[in-house]
Amino acid sequence: MKKYLLGLLLTGSFAIPAIALDGVAVIDLRTAVLATQAAKDAFEALEEESEYASMVEQAQELQADRQSLVETLQKDAETLSNEEIAELQKDIQEKTTDLEFVLGKIQAKQNETIQTVAAQLNPAMMQIINDLIVAKKIQLLLGADQALYFDGSVSITEQVTDALDGAANAEPESN
Repeated sequence: MKKYLLGLLLTGSFAIPAIALDGVAVIDLRTAVLATQAAKDAFEALEEESEYASMVEQAQELQADRQSLVETLQKDAETLSNEEIAELQKDIQEKTTDLEFVLGKIQAKQNETIQTVAAQLNPAMMQIINDLIVAKKIQLLLGADQALYFDGSVSITEQVTDALDGAANAEPESN
């Protein structure tokens, strides 16, 4: 018997029973929220805000200035004095620091927008998720970031996004 089992192990001639995935689902809550029309509208509104647009423009200018300084340094390094090289490097570092600061402010505004949209959608999303748990007889629901691997067929993210959009579209009609 031991030789038979060893032979099966060595040749791989045995079947591993498939784990039933019935009752298991995965969701990416962030993607579910960000893919909604409400989130898209919120980001469009953010891009139209003068303060945000100004920060984006400032970041683009800083990036262009920094890139220009880098190209100058690369192109003229052989003909520049050590002091000129040091000054260019200092200017590049200052532009980089300024750029990182502005990008941090942009990221903060984006995160604030995400949090606002998520807070608005959260009650409906929790109801939709509960409804899907019952309808699909889900026994285990994992966050996408908690799973090392999952087949897309077990994801309910898109269904939640679609239901959130459907609920948002139905709201104006009920008023």
